[in-house]
Parts: sequence; structure tokens; C-alpha cells
Amino acid sequence: MRYIISGKNIDVTESLKTAVYEKIGKLERYFTPDTEIHVTFSVEKERQKIEVTIPVKGSIIRAEETSNDMYVSIDLVEEVIERQLRKYKNKLTNHKQASFNFKQAFIEDDYEEEDGIKIVKTKRFAIKPMDAEEACVQMELLGHNFYVFRNASTDEVNVVYKRKKGNTYGLIEPEY
Repeated sequence: MRYIISGKNIDVTESLKTAVYEKIGKLERYFTPDTEIHVTFSVEKERQKIEVTIPVKGSIIRAEETSNDMYVSIDLVEEVIERQLRKYKNKLTNHKQASFNFKQAFIEDDYEEEDGIKIVKTKRFAIKPMDAEEACVQMELLGHNFYVFRNASTDEVNVVYKRKKGNTYGLIEPEY
């Protein structure tokens, strides 16, 4: 695997790199040697965060973990990625998708299937046409982090969402 390691507000030390190679390196048994793994360390106040992104054909495996200790965050993110890989493997075999990023032993190996995704609530509501700004106002009034609406100018279903930092918003538009 090829590692691309970077840091935001932190110097990436050799010991951090070694910890990544040891912990995330356990995942090598799943991937082909040319798979890229993007690791980003960041520090915000007292929070030590690691983000791991693994682009695979048609999808992205991604996890981020935060704790008071970067080495704990590395341990946590490795567990999350491994759990995601098991779910993704089941998706590959169930849907007969291309799996060239993964070693054949991983694809053929049987893992215990974790509980699948369970939808526990379904909502139905009328979607009235509006612009993105009005959708943001509606989202704020409802106290939600996102809001689905029909864009009045394009007649497409869009989503507005609150971004993590500051009082800013994002807009998701479909691309065909």
C-alpha cells in the first residue's frame, strides 16, 4: 500500500508515521500493493484527529476519529476501517461488483456478517419548490443539520446542510 500522510496544525513525526504503518498496515492483507491510503492528522484545541481515506473503485472507504491522544485516535480509526471493509466486502460479493483493489483472499474469505443497515423510521412529506436560501431558513427553523428541497430554478431535488465550522452552509445538487 502507498501511504500519503499529511498534517494540519501538527508536525507529522516519525513516531506518528511508524504508528500508522503498524496499525493501518494491518489492513495490507485486504488490499493490493498499489492501493493508496490518505492519512491526515490534525489538531484543534485539545482534540487530536486522524482522517483515513482509501479510494477504491466506485467508492471511498473513509473514517475519522478524535481523542485527546493521537495514538488512541490511530487505534480507533483502524478498528472503524476494518469494520467498514467487512461491510464493503459483503456488498462486493452480494452485488458482484469489481474488486480489483482487494486481494483475492479477502474476497473469498467468509467473515461474520454484522447486522445490516436497518431503517427504523420512514418519513413522507410534500416538497415545495424553493431557493437554497429559503431552504436554509427552513432547516434552521426545524433545528436540523440538513434539509431536502426541490430547487425552484432547476426543479431538481437538492440538499442544504450545515457545515462543521462556523455558521456556513453547503448545497448538494445532483449531477447526471
